Amino acid sequence: MRLKIAICDDDAAQGAYLVEIVTEWAKKNRHLPELKQYADAKSFLFDYSGQKDFDILLLDIEMPGMNGIELARAVRSENSTVQIVFVTGYYEYFSDGFDVSALHYLLKPVEEQKLFSVLDKAAGNLNYRQRSVLLATVDGEIKVPLADILYVESENVYIIVHTVRGNYRTRMALQKFSEQLDETFFKVHRSFIVGLKYIKKITRTDVTMTNGESVPISRGLYDEVHAALIKYL
Repeated sequence: MRLKIAICDDDAAQGAYLVEIVTEWAKKNRHLPELKQYADAKSFLFDYSGQKDFDILLLDIEMPGMNGIELARAVRSENSTVQIVFVTGYYEYFSDGFDVSALHYLLKPVEEQKLFSVLDKAAGNLNYRQRSVLLATVDGEIKVPLADILYVESENVYIIVHTVRGNYRTRMALQKFSEQLDETFFKVHRSFIVGLKYIKKITRTDVTMTNGESVPISRGLYDEVHAALIKYL
């Protein structure tokens, strides 16, 4: 797989170390990487503004000027595909990752095998994005990538598929549609299935998605939903 990977860290030695590990991982898995190293968010965004085609971002959080969380928000606001991994020495930023659908947090010093595992998951997610469903709507058949689906809502004999690019209504049973999904989705209510990657907040009564919308959780399902989310992360 061809992968364009950015490493953004103001510590040159740390950046070089990550380049070394990523290169070894790519060689081991027969990927073809294009690696770029940046010392700050500004220099990354300068390149990114030209061709917004990065696949994986390894971001330090504590950087001068714009920090890694702010950089991730800027990228995520227009790109739902890129796999974001934070590399940091601080635990306290963990909750901010929900806002940008971060794939993982790695604590410095980064262990090679842990980074290998995270990169495996990132590559798998990117490959998964190629999977789509074909929805028959009033505007014709529309191809929707599974990875773009926020949640699915049942409405009588129809379902409404809420995605990062818009909503689509089609005549289909929720159970029938669920057969096309995998473990990155969870049925939180008899009328709702959510994409775990887009959950921003969870309570015992509902989940808040990254677009701000709320989806109810059936009574007694909180523990199962919470466990599924932790497993996904």
